Amino acid sequence: MNLKKFFKLDIHKKIIIFFHQNPSSIDTPRGVSAWINYDRAKVNKALKDLAKVKILDTHKSATATGYSYTTDANIIKEIEKHLHNI
Repeated sequence: MNLKKFFKLDIHKKIIIFFHQNPSSIDTPRGVSAWINYDRAKVNKALKDLAKVKILDTHKSATATGYSYTTDANIIKEIEKHLHNI
């Protein structure tokens, strides 16, 4: 998987770093936008982008959608390669 493009956009990079540093966290777009200090609508779109490529897992309930970091060791290893180059 080529994750390079997700490290070019600041919002994607900040979300990936947030979840990489907090791998057991599950948070909503509202919570993530507060953590990384970005507009909630933009964060919501970025979270969906990252979930599509399995960097994040989606947790849906009747009232909210939460996101968590992948548990896929191969994806995490690839992310770590990119984080070392930042």
